[in-house]
Amino acid sequence: MAKTQGLNHLGLTVRDLDQTTDFFVDVLGWDVTARDESYPRTTVTDGSLRLTLWQVQTDTPEPFDRKTGLGLHHLALEVADEETLNSLAATLAQTRGVTIEFMPEPMGSGPRQHMMFAEPGGLRIELLWAGT
Repeated sequence: MAKTQGLNHLGLTVRDLDQTTDFFVDVLGWDVTARDESYPRTTVTDGSLRLTLWQVQTDTPEPFDRKTGLGLHHLALEVADEETLNSLAATLAQTRGVTIEFMPEPMGSGPRQHMMFAEPGGLRIELLWAGT
């Protein structure tokens, strides 16, 4: 039997705290629940998941390489329906600084669909519609 009870929060180091916080709030509709300027961080939530975003502490951060670096491969966020996935995909395609890896496509034989992109600060994010 597991001795843990699920994810409390996920902490991510980001290149530009304000830029990434603004992305989650302005594009994905999340809320900021905390901010601490003494150790620059914000906490954002979609009501289910809580992320703590930490400002990187160097002017020359090493970019994450999902194929050679340990750590976060990507953050997968579920959306309610296909319409939401497609609407967000269209918004992301027009959002300055977002890099689209691929637009919504079926996972396996479907009906599940997903897309992959990097937010302006470089975090790799997957949006997933479960197809139900």
